[in-house]
Amino acid sequence: MGGSQLKQLKAAISTSGVSQSQGNSRKRKRGDSNGSGRGAVLEHRDKRAEKLREIHEKFNAFDIKVEKVKHDVGGRKLKGTMGKPGASKQAGLEQRKKTLLVEYEQRDKAGGVVDRRFGENDPSMSIEERMLARFTKERQRSNKGALYNLEDEDELTHYGQSLAKLDDFDNVGLGLDDDQEDNAGQIDSATVKAVHFKGFSDDEEENSDEEGPPRKKTKAEVMAEVIAKSKEHKYARQLQREQDESTRHALDNDFDSIRGILFSKPQSDPAPLPAAAPVSAIASDSKAPTNPAITGTTDKEYDLVVRELAMDKRAQPKDRTKTEEEIALEEKESLELAEKKRLKRMMGEQEDSDDEAGGKRKRSRGGDDLDDDFILEDDTFEGIGGGLKEGSESEEEAEDPDAEMDEDNEGDSDEDDEDDSENEQGSSEPDSDEDPEDYGPSDEGEEAEEGDPEDIAPPRPKKSKKPSAGKQTELPFTFPCPATHDDFLEIVEQVDDSLVGTVVERIRKLHHPSLHADNKFKLQAFSGVLLDHIIYSATLSPPSFVVIEALVPHLYALTKAYPIKSAEHFRSKLNLLQKNLTKGLQDPLETSSKTFPGLPELVFLRVLGSIWSTSDMKHAVVGLAHYLMGAYLGLGRVRDIKDIASGLTICSLFIQYEERSKRLVPEITNFMVQSLLLLFPVAYTSSKTVPGFFPILDFDILGSSLRFRRKHGGDASPKSPSLFNLLTESATGEQGKVDLMAFSLELIGRCADMYRPLDGFIELYDPILLILSDLPTKKLPPLLTQQVVRLKEKLSRLLKFARQERQPLLLQAHKPIPIATYIPKFDAHSSSYMRNRDPNAEREALTKLKAQHRKEKKGAMRELRKDNRFLAGVQQERQEAKDREYKARMSKAFAGLESERAEQRKEEKEKRREKRRSGKK
Repeated sequence: MGGSQLKQLKAAISTSGVSQSQGNSRKRKRGDSNGSGRGAVLEHRDKRAEKLREIHEKFNAFDIKVEKVKHDVGGRKLKGTMGKPGASKQAGLEQRKKTLLVEYEQRDKAGGVVDRRFGENDPSMSIEERMLARFTKERQRSNKGALYNLEDEDELTHYGQSLAKLDDFDNVGLGLDDDQEDNAGQIDSATVKAVHFKGFSDDEEENSDEEGPPRKKTKAEVMAEVIAKSKEHKYARQLQREQDESTRHALDNDFDSIRGILFSKPQSDPAPLPAAAPVSAIASDSKAPTNPAITGTTDKEYDLVVRELAMDKRAQPKDRTKTEEEIALEEKESLELAEKKRLKRMMGEQEDSDDEAGGKRKRSRGGDDLDDDFILEDDTFEGIGGGLKEGSESEEEAEDPDAEMDEDNEGDSDEDDEDDSENEQGSSEPDSDEDPEDYGPSDEGEEAEEGDPEDIAPPRPKKSKKPSAGKQTELPFTFPCPATHDDFLEIVEQVDDSLVGTVVERIRKLHHPSLHADNKFKLQAFSGVLLDHIIYSATLSPPSFVVIEALVPHLYALTKAYPIKSAEHFRSKLNLLQKNLTKGLQDPLETSSKTFPGLPELVFLRVLGSIWSTSDMKHAVVGLAHYLMGAYLGLGRVRDIKDIASGLTICSLFIQYEERSKRLVPEITNFMVQSLLLLFPVAYTSSKTVPGFFPILDFDILGSSLRFRRKHGGDASPKSPSLFNLLTESATGEQGKVDLMAFSLELIGRCADMYRPLDGFIELYDPILLILSDLPTKKLPPLLTQQVVRLKEKLSRLLKFARQERQPLLLQAHKPIPIATYIPKFDAHSSSYMRNRDPNAEREALTKLKAQHRKEKKGAMRELRKDNRFLAGVQQERQEAKDREYKARMSKAFAGLESERAEQRKEEKEKRREKRRSGKK
């Protein structure tokens, strides 16, 4: 069919016969008179509408949506391939208008009139049937009470006689006697007993006279008995209470006499009391008869117990738990008070009476005090600080230091415990707030001259002109906070080494951060002073390890409190060590060159590892120490036994550092192998013949100059090496070499235990095992030979286990991949063989249920979106209608106002015109 869309539409309408005339109007009118003509017209109208709908669908291609089938199979009917989106959308709108729109309009309505009349909502019933049914229901509802309607029932009788015929009560036993005519209208007692359920008599005599079994009590009788018993008990309790009150009043009146008896001294022949005399008898009758059964001994025991109870210490309220600031203030005040007393004693002044009378100073009791420091107060016990006699100067000088120490330690036991705990946990990991920086040498040390290497230890102070008369025997209680190491040396110059920790403890207490704002900065500087003094104590001859052990806990506490400032002190020392190492490596073979650290540097590194965390991946202080120690082992050149001792000490420090993280440090293994080759009498002639690839720079240079030589006539047994002797003595004997050899073997075993989980353990320790096997054990002392044999057995066992655990690299283990097949999968039970099926029926059912759930969820979400769009359209239409109505009202109002204003202007214009006319006239 060609032509335009309009021509095609006209042609379709003409061919369908819709536009043909339906005959003349006279025939239609004549046919409409009967019922058959009307039905034909309606049928024709429906056919015409159907034809027009078909033509509309044919020419409007957008009303039909056809989906293309992917695999079209002939003879198969599929659902959903063709749809009418417009019709379905319209149907959805109509459905929502009937349901959702009604609910939306009634959303805020709580009431309403609902017609619940019978048959009102039944379209199949006519009006007459509804009225008849309602009348029937009403009659049935009104006849529900007919059960008690006496008029509809049979005639009532009494003793066979009709009640309607009984006009009076003469014949039913209710007549009145002549004597009771005055009380007309009342029932006599005989009638009540005879007729009214035998009366309510409770006479026991009548019940007992009656023959037969005993009568069962009624509920009223039982309740009456219960009430009577309750009243009786209540009355008895009231009497007992009154008696008790009278006895109590009597005791109160005679309390003075009883108290005199209780607190009086025991007489020689006390008068015995009656054995069973009650308290009321004692209060009421003071002249009670005596009982000879009670002896004087029992009375004495009783008086003794009463005295003990009277003298018993009563409970006292404890003070609240004090804050840290209050405790620090009390400690400071106690130290200042003790210092004042000490100065008075030194000047020979008389102390206060309170101080003389006071014995041992007690610690203040807090809210959480458990009285664990309780000491009996007896006249024979002399408290600390008390019992000193006047005139005994020697005793005072001998006892004062101990008294002062005990007094201070007792008043501050809590802080001592804290310091002890810090000493035990020296290897803990304090948190540092400082961000890790580059671990390179700082510019701080570049300002020094390029001459001799600087010493890490602070310079020793000049000797005082006044000769010292020995250590100080009496320790002051107050000290200033030193800002430099020289100030601290002036304080502890005359103090015994065992009391240096007490001095530092008192300085920290006197300058607690909570006491003054500047104390924080003083203690930050004091941490650097302590570090300097620790290094200074290691430079002494001999080193004062007692002072070092006493200062490390205090340095740890200050580092924990001020980590950033303490880290700066440690980093400055590490930068100085790095600078000295750089200067020493310029000419490493010179004897004056310093390529290995001395005792102060080693002590500093040991203290650093006990204060800071050594297991972190990156640390601002420990990272620098790692690089420095690695440079010592990797770049330092061995020249004598001192260098080997220093290097082995660094190896032991490295093992302590990496005890938790177990990171591989190649410099440790290289130096330990080098120490073995330099100390043991091995048969290797050059470094090229040594197994493995260890860098041994000094083996060819030193040769056999440092090797152990067994002397005839005596064998040196290995001992624990003395680091101070090995680093200070110029010439070390064969005993020192044996000690270092045993120490190196021990370190190799510890490293093997630490590096056992590594993947390269076999490649790392195979050459070491070969070197140990080549050692000439016959030339070694017996104990050292046994140690070498044990170490070889241990390494052999660890290497064996490592080889068993190591597996070669393999491809991924999986099932063989089958050859792809193109045979279609047929299912005998279903024609949908192209769909994947699960052999597990339960899992397949669960998969179907999940798919159905997803589908329903999507459909529900789609319907909800359509509902929201529908409600939004309804709201928009209503709002537009309101806006149009409002606009119409406003337009109407404005039109009225404009018309009124126009009339007003017109009248004003006429008035002005009339005024002008009158003026002209």
